[in-house]
Amino acid sequence: MLFTRLDPDQYSQLDEKFPGMIDYDEVSLTGISAACQLQSTPRIGIVTGGSSDVRVAREASRTLAFYGDPVLKIDDVGVAGLWRLLDRVDEIRQMKVVICIAGMDAALPTVLGGLIPSSIIAVPTSVGYGMAKAGETALQSMLVSCAPGITVVNINNGYGAACAAKRILNQVSGISD
Repeated sequence: MLFTRLDPDQYSQLDEKFPGMIDYDEVSLTGISAACQLQSTPRIGIVTGGSSDVRVAREASRTLAFYGDPVLKIDDVGVAGLWRLLDRVDEIRQMKVVICIAGMDAALPTVLGGLIPSSIIAVPTSVGYGMAKAGETALQSMLVSCAPGITVVNINNGYGAACAAKRILNQVSGISD
């Protein structure tokens, strides 16, 4: 089983009833009771704009691990330091699907959309100051991206992004769940 948004109190109650059965991650608030065997080569990349996006990224990566899909994780390559992204863009281009997680002005998915041919799933996060409005500014920015074909999920929805990535891969591979 996969548990998302599992707060520490809920985990404690489960761990009392089923000691040691759940692999709990406090950062992503996820619990996994049994994961599939991971494939060897990642086909999904998870790219974050900043270190504050890691919680959502980890929720996505643990969801995909539960389903047996390893990921290429690249953190803190936001557009404020564009050279960091450009240093890694060749690796990112190799992925079939890229989950791009960003807050603030959320420009990273649009920039990636101009650099890579992969399917992009954009996840706005609730980080930022002032006009960031708990992720609403990032969400609106992603929805009006000038890079065509970007899929956008709701604010902080790493789980939803992982499920969308899995569906895309299933279609590409001809597999149905």
